[in-house]
Amino acid sequence: MSETSEPVPPHAEHFEDFGRQAHAARLGMWVFLASEVLFFAGLFALYGTYRVEHPEGFGEGVLRNTLALGTTNTGVLLLSSYTIALAVHELRRGNERAAARLTALTIALGLCFLGIKTTEYLEHFREGIYPGGAGDFFTTHATPGIAMFFTLYFCMTGLHALHVIAGMSVLAFLLWKMRRGDVNRAASHPLAIGAIYWHLVDAIWIFLWPLFYLVPGSVR
Repeated sequence: MSETSEPVPPHAEHFEDFGRQAHAARLGMWVFLASEVLFFAGLFALYGTYRVEHPEGFGEGVLRNTLALGTTNTGVLLLSSYTIALAVHELRRGNERAAARLTALTIALGLCFLGIKTTEYLEHFREGIYPGGAGDFFTTHATPGIAMFFTLYFCMTGLHALHVIAGMSVLAFLLWKMRRGDVNRAASHPLAIGAIYWHLVDAIWIFLWPLFYLVPGSVR
């Protein structure tokens, strides 16, 4: 090994070398992501089934959501995907300080997303819109399917928000590990794995955005 070569990080005893340990970690994350995709696929299928049955109620529900807030949140998450990808790139170049700053920025964008989503939820609550068809709104808006629309809306976007919180927690932990020097150029795969999870969270929102904000469907 030359003097300029990166030192090989230590590996767990049950792995032959650090490269195999990193590969196992990546494989484990992809298996986990596959289970997440299957979970949300079931919810998307449920949405599709009810939308076909109640196009007018779902169309009215879409029009009740605030397109500007949903679109802004889409931009925030797309930007966060760029910043975490750039963080991984900088870490692999050996620029740990820039990688840490970009990871912190990604977490801040996640907080921004949650703040906007909370604002939208509070606006719905003020209008008397709650999951399960509860609230004064549904006494004057009895279009078949609209209660189911908002039940799925709160369920699916709420679950997505929990995944955003989980992703932020993972990135915060990795940021702490970077500050300690445990995640660095020679051992960059933990941040890359965290970034993959964050990209999944963003990709799920890309599907939620048109379903709940862009496709009004059939409205009388």
